[in-house]
Amino acid sequence: MWLSLFRVGSSGTSYRPPGLYGAAFVDYREGSVLTYRELLVARVIREGAVPRVRVVDIWVDSTASRDGGRALWALPKELAHLHIERGGAGPVSRTSWDASLAGGTLATARATGVRAPAPRTPLRFGVSQEREDRTTVVAGVAGSARVLPWVIHWDFPTDGPLWWLRSHRPLVSLRMTGFQIRFGE
Repeated sequence: MWLSLFRVGSSGTSYRPPGLYGAAFVDYREGSVLTYRELLVARVIREGAVPRVRVVDIWVDSTASRDGGRALWALPKELAHLHIERGGAGPVSRTSWDASLAGGTLATARATGVRAPAPRTPLRFGVSQEREDRTTVVAGVAGSARVLPWVIHWDFPTDGPLWWLRSHRPLVSLRMTGFQIRFGE
């Protein structure tokens, strides 16, 4: 996962309230229940003692992921084309991502970091989504990952659905590897 956190004071929309948002590209590889890629944007929300997020935008390149995410957890998954390129030399690693839909770009990201050992960091939070019938689905997420700071440059085209993030700069950017998570606990 390549993740950046953004403080959004105003998105210019009524459906994206002010708050802390995370934008991430994720590559679920062999060993995962499904192998696919995704681009997501989620907002941190306050509901109880355990931190929660609400996924506001999410695209995947897997029909099974889209259908399962919608049915099980009310995630608003849509299909898109997601592409990743990895490179770098020595201790420096570079990753480029792009996501597109019907010929238009959703987002691109260029990430740079150092290949270095990192301790496992525990992860525990919840995902809270609202179904069309206004019922709420809460899924727990628990596990761990190796986390390192990275530099990530994002581009959100002005004519794309994430245009409202365009003028915001990341507060922090991270790369998480070696995910071991359980979703839906």
